[in-house]
Amino acid sequence: MPDPEKVDAIRRLLPATSAGIFLNAGTCGPMPAETQKAMDDQAASELAVGRAKVDQFLAFTERMAEARAAVAAVLVADPDDIALTHSATDGLNLVISSLPWAPGDRVLTTNHEHPGVLGPLQALHDRLGVEVERVDVGDGGDDERTLAVFRAALERPAREVVISHVLWTTGAILPVGRLGTMAREAGAVAIIDGAQAAGAIPFVLDDLDIDAYALPGQKWLLGPEGMGALWVRRSFADATVPLTAGYLAYSSVPAAGWGTLYRGARRFEATGFHRPSVIGFARSCGWLSMYVGLPWALERSRRLADLAADRLAGIPGVTVLTPRANASTLVTFGIAGWSSGRAAAELASRAFAILRNIPPIDAIRISVGFWNTESELETLARTVELLAGHTPDTIPPRRTLTILGSDGEPIS
Repeated sequence: MPDPEKVDAIRRLLPATSAGIFLNAGTCGPMPAETQKAMDDQAASELAVGRAKVDQFLAFTERMAEARAAVAAVLVADPDDIALTHSATDGLNLVISSLPWAPGDRVLTTNHEHPGVLGPLQALHDRLGVEVERVDVGDGGDDERTLAVFRAALERPAREVVISHVLWTTGAILPVGRLGTMAREAGAVAIIDGAQAAGAIPFVLDDLDIDAYALPGQKWLLGPEGMGALWVRRSFADATVPLTAGYLAYSSVPAAGWGTLYRGARRFEATGFHRPSVIGFARSCGWLSMYVGLPWALERSRRLADLAADRLAGIPGVTVLTPRANASTLVTFGIAGWSSGRAAAELASRAFAILRNIPPIDAIRISVGFWNTESELETLARTVELLAGHTPDTIPPRRTLTILGSDGEPIS
């Protein structure tokens, strides 16, 4: 199918793309209509016949297996190395907290991490006195600089390196495979936050020399909120006793005595799951892999992101902060004379753009996906041009439409 026809067909199956220029999959992606339908069907069934029958639970464990396999297909990994979680942050907490920490231990991260990484690390610091060092990687655009500063930081022993695959701020792709090798050779565990990478950029997880990789379901995988997954290297998982555990973490739970933890990642599945969300997560991942086609989706997303970055960089007064050599599908930029918050609000109201600002670097961020069109990106760029040619005080007021009632007064 030619691209224009394929994109049009895909957009009809992603209803949220008609609500505006959808450029915020880095927060939540547009959900496929068939995902919502599958979730609604499951919820309706639970309402009608309940959730308490044994055969219902056994059927749901099969749906969980399908979800693991669907995630594994996206990541090019073994389903046995996947655990379902409630978010990327949940997965990071599960694996980070399971190490045998002691006061004085040290963790390395970057100066661009999301609270999903910083939260678990601050908890370690506050609870156990673990030292957390934020390594300055600049904008993430120079791999050799990034490797050099981590090499220097690892001259002092560190128990763990926790970094993002793609920085949520500048959109830079970090060399996580090489950093993982460096960390492991120094005796540290390598844990990766894949929130802005899984479903957005191509990679083969087994090719990365890391120990764990956490991802969310609602961003680039277009699934429901409250779902995520955690990939764990088999040898690392088998040598780790999770800090939290429950029924789902055990392959056998005798009536009396101790149970046996699953081998591999499933030992990190500590708590129960919302059944419609698990089914929706699997459906979205399968829709991406089997209906859209991941190679096509990833290539188109990156091509459109490059197109957007080129167009924005050519606008006087606009500075693109995303390093082009290491660019992902996130494009961050600033407009001279505008705060990122005010500019983002203007773009939302004038171009119906669904995007966000990034306060730590005072930048506007767009998340460019395969569902976007060239004309949408041009509409955004023209609106950015309007802002760049003015200040917040001189920009013309937005046009408004007033509807009058039968009495001649405006209807609110």
